[in-house]
Parts: sequence; C-alpha cells; structure tokens
Amino acid sequence: MKIAIASGKGGTGKTLLSVNLAKYLSDSHKVVLADLDVEEPNSGLFLSGELISREDKHRMIPQWIPEPCTLCRECQNNCNFNAIIQAKDKIMVFPQLCHSCYACADLCPENALTMVPIKMGVLSRYKIDNLCFVEARLNIGEEMATPMIAQTIDYLDKNFSNDYVQILDSPPGTSCPVIEAIKKADFVILVTEPTPFGFHDLRLAVETMRKLDKHFGVVINRFDLGNDDVENYCSQENIPIISRIANDRKIAELYSSGQLIFDKVQHFGKAITEITDFLMSKNLLK
Repeated sequence: MKIAIASGKGGTGKTLLSVNLAKYLSDSHKVVLADLDVEEPNSGLFLSGELISREDKHRMIPQWIPEPCTLCRECQNNCNFNAIIQAKDKIMVFPQLCHSCYACADLCPENALTMVPIKMGVLSRYKIDNLCFVEARLNIGEEMATPMIAQTIDYLDKNFSNDYVQILDSPPGTSCPVIEAIKKADFVILVTEPTPFGFHDLRLAVETMRKLDKHFGVVINRFDLGNDDVENYCSQENIPIISRIANDRKIAELYSSGQLIFDKVQHFGKAITEITDFLMSKNLLK
C-alpha cells in the first residue's frame, strides 16, 4: 500500500509524522519511507543508517543538430512549454523549461533534434534497523521537481515488492510536485494546524484530493492552539479526523535536535497508534 502524507502548507508537521509513523510501523511491517520533497528533503535528519546505494538521476532534453536542420519551426510550434525557439539561423533550447515530452524530437521532419540526458539529482537508499529509507534530492538550480519524483516512485515500485508499506513524505502545497507524489497513493493523510493559514490551505488540499478522487483523512497538529475552524470544517465536509497531536514543548525540543518522538512522548505515541489503528480499519495495513 502507498500512504502519502501531505499538507496544504509547509511547517504543519508532515515530516514529523512521516518519519515517526514509518519507524513505528517498521517494528511490525515491512516499510519503506520515501522523502519526495525533492527540493528540500529533510526526513534524513531524523534517521541514521547504512547507505545501501546511491545513483544519479537524469532527465532528457533536446540537443540541436545544425547540419540537417531546415529551420522549419516545427519544433518551436510543437513545444507547449516555450522550451525551444528559432532565433534567426539557429535553434535555442532552454533546459529549465523542458518537460521531456519528446514532441520536438519526434516531430522534427529532418531529425535535427536528439534527446540527451542531463543529471537532475541523486537518489539514495539507506537501511535503518527494519526500515528502508529512500531519499530523492534535486540538484540546486534545477527548476522542475516532478521528473525526479516520478523516477523515485518508479524506483520504489521496481525495488520493493507488494508486501511493503510505502510511506510517501510528499512536498507541501497543492502544485504539480504534490500531485505527482500522491497520484498513485492508496490513501492520503493531510496534516494541518488550527490556524487561519492552516485552515485556508487545508481547504485547498481537500479540493485537490477530491479532484484526484483520493481517499484521505486529516491529522490536526498542535490542535490546542488557534480556533475550531478546522474541526468544524471537517465535520461539515464529513472528513475523518484521524488523530489530534497536542502542542508540546518537549516535542519541539526533540524534533529540533533530530530525534524521533513516538517512543519518548506518551501522547504523541498514542497519536501514532491511533493513526495505525485507523489505517488498519481501512485495510491499508495488515
């Protein structure tokens, strides 16, 4: 099963929940945790283990071959992303805009464009006790996260059999990287907080889940701060609140020092157990 953990905004506790839930489940299940927040992965700050493998990841961009080119503009006309243009007597390619769709190369009547790989990031695999951890890290300066996320999900599908539970630590927000991260998920846990910003962005995340026809539930972090808007909204919209995590200075201290929390703070451990029981009740865990 693929269980994605997402949030409408950053800073709600998405990674806090991902690493603790994954480590807790690894005592009784075969679990792989994947950090898909490729622009700023931080799950590895809380997990220390043995490096098993590391590999470069590439995406394909067009390269112009001047000799056969007749400057017919077909490549420019067929690119929906303005990644390739004709400038007088040459073809210019902008790799940052390219979505690797192959339209320019495949539709060039003179075969004057060929697709070549460029490195976009690094994928690392670690072993932490019974837990497998996969970190995808985009190179600094790379514009698009979605190809790296897609290749990481393919890596999970190829390297971890069906008896693994996949915990996907997704990017924040509701943009393309989030959609890429959760589109194959069987269930999405939305982490939010009871503040005006948290409520606003939760509504955006819920709308996204419904557009994608995803099953989802909500975990409210720092539930004893702010107001009741999130609780009332979930009640009105028939959205299950899976668990509530109290605001606790001890959690903040442990988290800021890179420690796991489920086995050190009793009420947080209880919340992780509630989430596990909910997932089991939905046949997402066995």
